[in-house]
Amino acid sequence: MAPSATMLTESQPHTIRIKPALEHGSDVQKKQKTPLELISQGVSLPGIPRHPSFAAHRQWMLDHMSLAFRMFARKGYTEGMSGHISVRDPENQHTFWTNPLGKHFALLKASDMILVDYDGNAIGGNMSRPANAAGFLIHSAVHRARPDVIAACHTHSPAGKAWSAFSRPLEMLNQDVTYFYGEAQAVYKDFGGVVFEPEEGERLAAALGPKGKGMILRNHGLLTVGSTVDEAAYLYTLMERSCEVQLLVEAAAANGVPKVYVPEESAKYTFEHSSDPETLYWECQPDLEYEEMMSGGAHKA
Repeated sequence: MAPSATMLTESQPHTIRIKPALEHGSDVQKKQKTPLELISQGVSLPGIPRHPSFAAHRQWMLDHMSLAFRMFARKGYTEGMSGHISVRDPENQHTFWTNPLGKHFALLKASDMILVDYDGNAIGGNMSRPANAAGFLIHSAVHRARPDVIAACHTHSPAGKAWSAFSRPLEMLNQDVTYFYGEAQAVYKDFGGVVFEPEEGERLAAALGPKGKGMILRNHGLLTVGSTVDEAAYLYTLMERSCEVQLLVEAAAANGVPKVYVPEESAKYTFEHSSDPETLYWECQPDLEYEEMMSGGAHKA
């Protein structure tokens, strides 16, 4: 359920107008929302920013993309040259931005990113280094199959790799993991080595499905998507932490401690009320604000 705060543009004053807290529909739905419901739906926060031009939108996306990489570095998601984020260009929808091969996540700047088309041609941005070939095949297939996906994240993070060895979905063990309830979570059950064939990327995209937000890639790692890079990056951190928690629970269960799952109706309710694009965008902002402060603005250079 999306927040009721109105969207802000760069030219609008920093005020927030609140819509009446009333639902439409049945008499039951017409009751006034509680303060907790309003707070949880982000009424006191501005919406995802709008931009006066494609250029301004593009720069904002690239700035947040570089901050997401730095957040991943701080959380320990780096593994040699592996890992990539892609962001669909706001103007040329058949192209996307991605990171250069062989540069540490913690050093990436907006000006480092490469613009590639669906055929793998570098057509803009910083072309002093190539893009990751395997990363291109994965992200290209996802962006082709899912026009709603603006950003996708994939790294070889430790807990994700560990849980991927079971080729099983995450269980509804706590409130946070319910963000991946139902069709929002997928498992890719094949593994053919490093992705160097277009068909492998297409199978990955097909496994994600039309509603997938996160996917466990067997013997490989994790993939998340979103309508902003902020959403995709937050979901990645959440899925990685959920894999870590799942492994801890599995260890306890192996010693005879019984699992207690979130009830089905509670998992569904939490997912439906907490996993809209604006809420997930805002979930990422504390980490990105921290990275911006730590970088001293270097991520924009």
